[in-house]
Amino acid sequence: MDPENLRAVPLFASMDEHDLKRIATFATEDSASAGATLMREGDYSNEMVAIESGTATVIQDGRTVANLGPGDVFGERGVLTRNLRNASVVAASPMRLIRLTTWDVKRLPPETRERLAKLVRSRTATAATDGG
Repeated sequence: MDPENLRAVPLFASMDEHDLKRIATFATEDSASAGATLMREGDYSNEMVAIESGTATVIQDGRTVANLGPGDVFGERGVLTRNLRNASVVAASPMRLIRLTTWDVKRLPPETRERLAKLVRSRTATAATDGG
């Protein structure tokens, strides 16, 4: 995968070229049709996904709690913390996705994994203070 595709995703935008190349080595691009379940609440966390194009709905306990679009990432906390999925994600339109499995993340060098985890923690803290 082209590292520049990753740079278009805010989570990866601030990473240096070296880290982006390492992540791009393992990342895969995929597509999903409208209505496809991308993640199911309660399942094991086995991948994180970034949206290149399209939209998705986040459903928790049967209620819509968020809408996602290009640049958004989901599943990253579960992959990094090894928790079960806390929500389902369903494609609301045809989508292009970037996927990284838990195994892919484990294969990244420790310093790259730590920088990724630090970015996720800062995003989580920002979302909590913004009410998101």
